[in-house]
Amino acid sequence: MSKTLHHGLLILRLLSEHPGGLTVADIAERVGVHRTVAHRLVRTLEAHQLCRRDHRRRIVLGTGLVTLAEPVEQDLRTLARPLLDELAEATRATAHLMVREGTRDMRALMVVEPRGARVHVSFRPGRTHPIEQGSGGLALLADGPHRQGERPEVTAARAAGYAVTMGEVIPAVIGVSAAVPNQGGDATTSVGVSVFEPDGIDELGRTVAAAAARLGELLG
Repeated sequence: MSKTLHHGLLILRLLSEHPGGLTVADIAERVGVHRTVAHRLVRTLEAHQLCRRDHRRRIVLGTGLVTLAEPVEQDLRTLARPLLDELAEATRATAHLMVREGTRDMRALMVVEPRGARVHVSFRPGRTHPIEQGSGGLALLADGPHRQGERPEVTAARAAGYAVTMGEVIPAVIGVSAAVPNQGGDATTSVGVSVFEPDGIDELGRTVAAAAARLGELLG
């Protein structure tokens, strides 16, 4: 593994977690390199528009990342957006599209917030968490066969057609998700919503499962 590339990618990850920006000294400390090395890495990323300096001279992410990210799962995002918009408005809850990343993690590919709700959950796309936590990952695990020692929530999700978790990814937030059917093999994508109140979970689960099924049909 290239240590220089690794450090550069760590800087981008750090900046994504600190939208208010970081100083070069902050970056050097968090990445574990000398300040001179951090400065060179930042200058290289700046040259490719992957980061920039704001009005306070703090380092923030650059617009070049938008160009790089645009083609990622473009077909999936294009097909999913209308469904997530509809799901968010129908449930008055934040809707999300999660994708499996590797064997152990889930990543939020798209997040749609309801326009009319007074209160709703808010989080940014790109957030990751272990597949064994949160309704999105459990929904994918439930799509497969029973495994020895699996969580009871996975077994319940397999029977119900949707997974429900409470406070596993965001404290006090209930997640309800269903796997998007994949005709080519194991499901790698889930559709879900995040809510604060546990009322009407069964109806919510059926609505989420229906949206996931529709997306599966569109993906063919």
